[in-house]
Amino acid sequence: MDSHAKSRLQVISNQLNSGKDLKLQQCSGTDSKYRYTLDNPLLSQEQRQFYEDNGYLVVKNLVPSEPLQDYVDHFQKICQGEASAPLLVVMRDVAIAKSEFVPGEKAVTKIQSFQNYEPLFDYCRTPEILKYVECFCGADIMAVHTMLINKPPDPGTKTSRHPLHQDLNYFPFRPADRIVCAWTAMEKVTRANGCLVVLPGTHKEPLKKHTYPDWEGGVNKLYYGIQDYDPSLPKIHVEMEKGDTVFFHPLIIHGSGANKTTGFRKAISCHYASSKCHFINSNETVSPETGHEILQLARKRVGDDVTITLPDVWKLQSRLVQGTNYNFTF
Repeated sequence: MDSHAKSRLQVISNQLNSGKDLKLQQCSGTDSKYRYTLDNPLLSQEQRQFYEDNGYLVVKNLVPSEPLQDYVDHFQKICQGEASAPLLVVMRDVAIAKSEFVPGEKAVTKIQSFQNYEPLFDYCRTPEILKYVECFCGADIMAVHTMLINKPPDPGTKTSRHPLHQDLNYFPFRPADRIVCAWTAMEKVTRANGCLVVLPGTHKEPLKKHTYPDWEGGVNKLYYGIQDYDPSLPKIHVEMEKGDTVFFHPLIIHGSGANKTTGFRKAISCHYASSKCHFINSNETVSPETGHEILQLARKRVGDDVTITLPDVWKLQSRLVQGTNYNFTF
């Protein structure tokens, strides 16, 4: 375990041993006419109502090409072992993991938890993105989950698919309405290379039970899916150009299809939350199996000698990007 992570986790351990409780604070709401957005002059009336009704919003050409290319360059350095950072996670598709060794970026399907790697974390601080995040989270903003996704060409096993799911299944903090994901296409994203699929309006539904789908060829780690959603609900394939960004609610049901092309499909994303969100007991989640697996993975990274809870895991990989950190402190 690296010294940076051990130092922060020692703080956790000391506080747990001393019985110090977290101070929980609720987030303030907005005009009763709106639930999912906050009063902010940036969103047009049409955009605001679209998000209220559908749970997602696409903003065209929000992130310039130059920083996106920088992120690709740093992704390649990480894949080649030339760069790293505390707590950063490098993941491979289950089909690749079971095959012969593949070198470089072709072996890596996702970089996760890059909050301590400054060149990639710059994405989370993009001013154009944060302006929109304020419309959903308010002025005090934490980056709580970071990913650079390198969806691989599907080898025929369909393991490059991501089952339909709700992101709130992974997050032990509330309220859900003050959480939003920003997902930016790093190249043209189409149905052919596995664009996002959303079920509009499902952000108004409660959190559903998530389990691993019974897919031939296996399924990637923590790729849980909903088994009892209504298959007759309309689905929207969110095709995007390079630099387009989609913002979506953590309860909207979404996933992505298989990459049927010969190239990798790249996207970068960050989940944001108001720092005034409060943490809940992991037993309150619909899928305790998810929390248990997240804790198992965390203990592999930080060692079994430190007591750690699910809220601790999320605090450890969260980072303030704007305003004041209220409840994501140790």
